Amino acid sequence: MEGTGNIDKMTTLSQVMTRLTQRGIHREFRMNEDCEMKLENSEKIYQPNELTIIKTYRFEGPSSPDDNAVLYLVKDTEGNIGMIIDSYGAGSNYPKEFDNFLREVPILESDEFDFD
Repeated sequence: MEGTGNIDKMTTLSQVMTRLTQRGIHREFRMNEDCEMKLENSEKIYQPNELTIIKTYRFEGPSSPDDNAVLYLVKDTEGNIGMIIDSYGAGSNYPKEFDNFLREVPILESDEFDFD
């Protein structure tokens, strides 16, 4: 797994998700069919400037580019932290509006979520 600017020892998406869950982070930000970004179990619709990417974890499958995924750790303006999980490369699991939305989200990487 490649982090942004560093290499973490955990190599799988499930390992990182387990560690995040242990730290109380288990909700996901998801883009719905109306291309609205919402936090799981919330009705609030987020604009890109209401979120910050605080950590990016990339995972590359050993045998197929179809196994590539990225987990973004995201914080909203109210301090809620959640995950956005997406496949990348040939096939994303979101519409093109997702990529446009994500490009507008500010990035402020934090080493608070580096796992040794």
